Amino acid sequence: MKVSARNVFAGKVCAVKPGSVNAEVELELPGGDRLVAIVTQESVMTLGIAEGREVVALVKAPWVMLMTEGSGMRLSARNCLAGTVKAVQPGAVNAEVVLTLAGGSEVAAIVTKEAVAELGLRPGVAATAVIKASHIVLGVPI
Repeated sequence: MKVSARNVFAGKVCAVKPGSVNAEVELELPGGDRLVAIVTQESVMTLGIAEGREVVALVKAPWVMLMTEGSGMRLSARNCLAGTVKAVQPGAVNAEVVLTLAGGSEVAAIVTKEAVAELGLRPGVAATAVIKASHIVLGVPI
């Protein structure tokens, strides 16, 4: 499968919390980092999502927000993944920023050049990737 999403995470389902319409699916990535996705109950059933199932989580880079100095801040986004800036690739308007998480996974974000300057994003800087659980698309091998 080829996809346009910049972030493709292979992981294993470690918890499924069903709801009346949606389910919360928690994934463990290699190295121990975790992602929480919100998908429909129909998707859980159709894809056969259950604890122990190998899945792929897709997140487009523009859906990833970045923050620095966020300790003590509470957000409604379920996924706040702490890491270190690995690379910043500036463009004419936006920049791609790649973080390396504690467990070794990498997350790419597309943010404005102004955000890069305001947050002081450069290699070696601590930053947190913020991803809403509803912005994660799950897939399973067939």
